[in-house]
Order: sequence, then structure tokens, then C-alpha cells
Amino acid sequence: MDRFARIYVLHNLLNQRRHPISRATLEEKLECSKATVERAIEDLRDYLGAPIKYDRKRNGYLYDGKRDHTYHLPGLWFNASELHALLIAQQLLANVQPGLLESHLNPLQQRIEKILKLEQVGSGDIAQRVRILTHAARPVTAEHFQSIASALLQGQRITIDYRSRGNDEQTRRTLSPQRLVHYRDHWYLDAWCHKRQALRSFALDSIRHLRHSSEAAKNLSADALSQHFSQAYGIFAGQASHTAVLKFTARRARWVADEQWHPLQQGEYLRDGSYQLQIPYSNPTELVMDILKYGPDVEVIAPAELRQQIKETLATALKNYQ
Repeated sequence: MDRFARIYVLHNLLNQRRHPISRATLEEKLECSKATVERAIEDLRDYLGAPIKYDRKRNGYLYDGKRDHTYHLPGLWFNASELHALLIAQQLLANVQPGLLESHLNPLQQRIEKILKLEQVGSGDIAQRVRILTHAARPVTAEHFQSIASALLQGQRITIDYRSRGNDEQTRRTLSPQRLVHYRDHWYLDAWCHKRQALRSFALDSIRHLRHSSEAAKNLSADALSQHFSQAYGIFAGQASHTAVLKFTARRARWVADEQWHPLQQGEYLRDGSYQLQIPYSNPTELVMDILKYGPDVEVIAPAELRQQIKETLATALKNYQ
């Protein structure tokens, strides 16, 4: 019987008995020595917080009956690799948006770390071992995030006051949440907008006020969401109506060839060692930003209007240095 199994059996023995259990009985039930029984009791009491007490008069161990609630073992019986993976996942979530789910994740992290110490299979100090860097992230209030997540999972509508960065206007929308999206260090909500009678994406950091509704949300199929949001480029939705043809220098080819810009992209190496990438898109805004970051290592071959937009943007930027 391994260490975890022994603790589990010990808990069940104590949990099922109203009277103290002698150490000799525990040695028999756990199939181990006196010293091992004492270690199991210590582990269960000191590491997992079980209310074990020793009754000297009746010479046995039992759970403290004065407690106002029944003790339960932490529901995390995994092997070491699974526990480490859970802690890394927790660290990823914590770094996506510091404080966003901290109150909910901390108890989970503390329980996992206790079990790791108990098993002596490595430190739970993942924060010092895993580093996640974010860039230009816009903070989201924990209250808004949790309210939206709750409405999403419970199938409820919400009403929001939303400020658009594009025109700096604030509008009130009633939404049927469909899914939360974390994209480029920002949180978005894909939702059916009852004002526009269409699917829209909303940046969570632009939501000013939020109210729950008791009315059931309109639910769209996964296929409908994919068709609307997956064909265009980046965060912009809609049917792709253009195809960008980009040519990258040989110096950059080996990087770009391993990158996925779009699920439906097509790429090939050319004879001179350069790399040509074809990308479907509708709204060019985000695509233009991604093209510009490659500077002289990329050329827009087609379409003509995208090539001209890049040319004008570079010319305007150059004026800042003249």
C-alpha cells in the first residue's frame, strides 16, 4: 500500500467510526508498522488538516466530534506529474491577468502544494520556475470577468454599457454571451448582440457597466460561431473577401514558415530562398500591423489596395523622422 492509499484508508477508518481506534487496529488495517501508522496520522493531521485527536482514556484515535462540519479529504488525488501540470496551468491563468481569478485559484494552489510536500515530489513554487511575459495587456476588472463567465456558463443574457475605442461613443447593448476569447494578451467576448441582431466581439476592458438578466440567452451552434469568427483575419469577424500575398526575404523565411497567421493560410518557399504566404482576410486593420512589424523583410505582392495602404502608412511614418 503506497503512502496516498494509506492516508485514504486511514481517513475512511476514522470517518466511519464513532469510537476511538487503537494503534494496533490501525497497524492491522493499514498493513504496516507502528512507525508507519504514526507517520500516516501525522501526514493526515498536519499536512491535510484532518481533526485527528488521541483519546488517552480509551487509548485510540478519532476525528474530533466537536467540529461543526464533517472533514473531507482534498479532492485532488493525482500523481506528481498531474499535480505539477495543474500548478503550471494555475500559473498561466494567474499571469494572463494578475488578480483576475486569484481568490478562486489560491485555495486550489495551496491544496496542491500541500499534497506535493506530502509526497516529497518537488516544490510547488511554480512562480519561480515558470515565467510568462505579457505585452501591452489591458486590465479587466475581476468583477466583470466573473459576471460574464457566470452568465456565459448559465446561459443568461447581460446588458452592458460599452465604449468603442474607434469612435469613442458609448452604447447600451443586450447580449447573449457565446464564448470568452483570450487573444494577444486581451480578453474579448463573442456574443449575439440583440441591438444589431448579429454576432459581435466586445473587448472586456471597454465594458463600463454590466447587469445580469433573468432572460435566457440565445444559443448559437459551434459551427455558426466558427464560420463567423474563424475565416477572417485576427480578431475581426466575417467572411474573408480578400487574399493577401506576402513575400518575405530569405533572412526571415525560416521564421515565417513556422508561424501560423491564419488557419487557412498557404505558404511556399521560392527559388531565391524567400517565402511567399497567402492569407485570407476581410478587415485589413490587424493584418497591416502584422505586416509592418517585419519592416524591410516583407513585400505585399497583392492585392493592390493592401499594397498601397502599406506604402502610404510607411510614407506617413517616415515623415516623423524627416
